[in-house]
Amino acid sequence: MVQCENLRKRYENLEALGGITFDIRKGEVFGLLGPNGAGKTTTIEILEGLRQPDAGWVKVCGLDPARESSQLKQKIGAQLQATVLPEKIRVEEALRLFASFYTQTASLELLLERFGLAEKRHAFFENLSGGQKQRLALALALVNDPELVFLDEPTVGLDVQLRRDIHALIGQFRQDGRTVLLTTHYIEEAEQLCDRVAIIDRGRLVALGTPRELIQKAGQGTRLEVRLAKPVSIERLNNLDAILDCRETDGTYLLHAYPAAQAVVS
Repeated sequence: MVQCENLRKRYENLEALGGITFDIRKGEVFGLLGPNGAGKTTTIEILEGLRQPDAGWVKVCGLDPARESSQLKQKIGAQLQATVLPEKIRVEEALRLFASFYTQTASLELLLERFGLAEKRHAFFENLSGGQKQRLALALALVNDPELVFLDEPTVGLDVQLRRDIHALIGQFRQDGRTVLLTTHYIEEAEQLCDRVAIIDRGRLVALGTPRELIQKAGQGTRLEVRLAKPVSIERLNNLDAILDCRETDGTYLLHAYPAAQAVVS
């Protein structure tokens, strides 16, 4: 379904991708895991045909994203990290608008029902809750009944219950037989949803395997449990070099570092 080899991308003095290679099999949920700025979004943009790599080789659904982008767009769906619609567009109107971009579409009525939006079909986008907006974003990604769905951090900023709801919907994608590429910086999310996971750090592939395989390898890494004098945002800690994942419970921070990595927390 997806094949990429030695992908490289540089923005001026920043090496966003330093030569990553992986494949995604048909029907699997594949995760790209890593801290913010690791290169996950750049990878997705290249696979979608939105950005060209400086070097490397890529095929998506048997097509070259850079040269056959119009054909590829009919085969893929994308729920981006910052899906923003006009405030005064209605839910059903948004679905019909997106459906007009494709030659083949799914049943919009079924999408409304499946994503719990049937009763909100006439609601303005500005009046939806955060969870409803996220469910609409997922529904929009399926309007063309795609073979491959890209989900860029679909649960970022959501509370625990909303995150569980989105996880359940993604689980239905697997039951449909769809192929899913999911980016996240939550290790537990990758463990729960993905068949295989690629870990990216600073544009380089540092691990690839099933969640079980990676958990076994992670046992060789470092876990730090600390209490800080002042609260620090989870996002800031996740951006520290060598930190794979960070969670906070009642003022205690659990930091998980890559194997053989050293991190200094002050």
